[in-house]
Amino acid sequence: MIARSKLRALRTEKLVIATHNSGKYQEIRALLADNILTVLSATDMSLDAPEETGNSFQENALIKAKYCAQATGLTTLADDSGLSVISLQGNPGIYSARWAGPENNFMLAMEKIEVGLRGKTNRTAYFTSALALAWPDGETEVFEGTVNGTLVWPPRGNQGFGYDPIFVPNGHDLTFAEMPPPQKYAMDHRYHAFEKLKKACFV
Repeated sequence: MIARSKLRALRTEKLVIATHNSGKYQEIRALLADNILTVLSATDMSLDAPEETGNSFQENALIKAKYCAQATGLTTLADDSGLSVISLQGNPGIYSARWAGPENNFMLAMEKIEVGLRGKTNRTAYFTSALALAWPDGETEVFEGTVNGTLVWPPRGNQGFGYDPIFVPNGHDLTFAEMPPPQKYAMDHRYHAFEKLKKACFV
């Protein structure tokens, strides 16, 4: 989280989510259900996605949030998230979506991870979520959450999206994709980032 003497409160009944990922959008909507009256996506606003040129999750989240806030004139929330695998030197990390290719083929991305883990005993990994709030006047806030776990093969479950079918969070036996969505939403990396955001900025 960016250090600041006073964080800006979020006072709005309408919020744009800077994503074209329907799974991510549904999770964020669920996390915001008790706080924001109207939640719109970048798809709803017919916005293109900006080029993500940052070197961290926080930088890429800010790029997306600022772009959308300036384009719409509305307060915007962006998430940049990904999976970091210890035995793969933290990859795919900020390149998690790009490993799935232009067709968003996450089965291909998961297979690439599994190939990289062959012969390795350490299958630990963690998800990171950076949430960036951007106001049309240019002010921003950023919060980050993580969740640790172990990777399994073959993929299991069809409830989640992205790398969820191969990730088992610590202390559990099910992958994120095997869990009912409310169970996953209450423990994953995005949840932990949202808890920080809500505590700091929601009124």
